[in-house]
Amino acid sequence: MIHHTWTENETGRKVKCLHTDAAKYTVENVLIPGKVYDLKNESEDYYFVIDESGKMGGFYKEYFEVL
Repeated sequence: MIHHTWTENETGRKVKCLHTDAAKYTVENVLIPGKVYDLKNESEDYYFVIDESGKMGGFYKEYFEVL
C-alpha cells in the first residue's frame, strides 16, 4: 500500500505544468500552467503530484515537462 505514504516520500524530480487544455477532464481547477510541482510518483501514463487542492492527483504526462 505504497500510495498511503506518497505524500511523505522524498521528491526526486520536479515537473512543470505546460498547459491545462484537457479534452476529457477538468484540470484547470487543480493545476496552474507554469507552476513547478514535486513529482511524487509516476506510472507509464501518469505523473502523481500534490495539486492545488492539496491532495495527491494523477495527471497525464502530456500536461508536464520534466525539469
